[in-house]
Amino acid sequence: MKNNKPIIGITMGDPSSIGPEITVKTLNHKKVHEICCPVIVGDAKVIEKAVSDLKLNKKVKRIKDINEADYFFDTLNVFDLDLVDVAKLKIGQVSKESGEAAFQSVKKVIELALNKNVDATVTGPLHKESINLAGHKFSGHTEIYAHYTNTKKYAMLLVEEDLRVIHVSTHVSLRKACDSVKKDRIIEVTELINDACKQFGIKSPRIAVAALNPHAGDGGLFGDEEIKEIIPAIKELQKKGINAEGPYPADTLFAIAKGGTFDGCVAMYHDQGHIPFKLVGFNWDKETNKMKSVRGVNITLGLPIIRTSVDHGTAFEIAGKGIASEDAMMLAIEYAVQMVNYKYSNK
Repeated sequence: MKNNKPIIGITMGDPSSIGPEITVKTLNHKKVHEICCPVIVGDAKVIEKAVSDLKLNKKVKRIKDINEADYFFDTLNVFDLDLVDVAKLKIGQVSKESGEAAFQSVKKVIELALNKNVDATVTGPLHKESINLAGHKFSGHTEIYAHYTNTKKYAMLLVEEDLRVIHVSTHVSLRKACDSVKKDRIIEVTELINDACKQFGIKSPRIAVAALNPHAGDGGLFGDEEIKEIIPAIKELQKKGINAEGPYPADTLFAIAKGGTFDGCVAMYHDQGHIPFKLVGFNWDKETNKMKSVRGVNITLGLPIIRTSVDHGTAFEIAGKGIASEDAMMLAIEYAVQMVNYKYSNK
């Protein structure tokens, strides 16, 4: 903490993407500086380029230690890893070099959080192909964080307005996802979202658990996972005092949840949770053939540190054009601050 405000480490994301742009746009809002002390983790030259391209009145301060940061509105503190040759930077393209820079930025911000140099971490978008080209065999941020924090039990939570969705499985094949629907895992992720809702100020969360099969299996006609795994998990959760309900057919559950009936939803696999979430948070403009706005936050639960993120990709198609929306980054920072404040108030 600095001046009673949390220090938030923000990764720049893939330097070939919209990541640097949305980062500096977000830090151009006074509101951000009113609620936290932000530090960008990445490459100072990339951030300087983004500031110049956007014609912002900001100076970039390169630091090698968090204690060197100056938290002024006109200053962007960059924990400089000196990773990128800006002259050779390929905007809007997959590249090994950008993948390496994005990966090292994430690794460093995790290290800073584990060493308590920052109070929470917020991540910009990275490209999975780019980081794999750089030799880092991870399927995304969630798995990187789990590996470098030695966390075995974790889950992805998506948040946008009243819709909060956690996943039993994420980055696995659909066939493997069905095999992952097990009682113990359902209990684990439901407990995680129940605790997260309390961090967001909801005292008695109401959690809806989605079915895996169409019509919740229709009594076993379309699959028996509900009978064998999901219902027993819900009953055990209720015995533990968690207000869990279901299983609800997924084709109706999320519409109800969006209306505020439930405080959280448990999805059985990646697309079951992501599709309704992105329908709520992503706003497509057919006239311009572009996204008007992209909102929504991705939070990794179960970690020893706080991690929130934008829930959109690298958007290479608009990188470098100055039109990317910073809405999701703003929300990610706000949620990180909220989680830090809850943590300190409950010590």
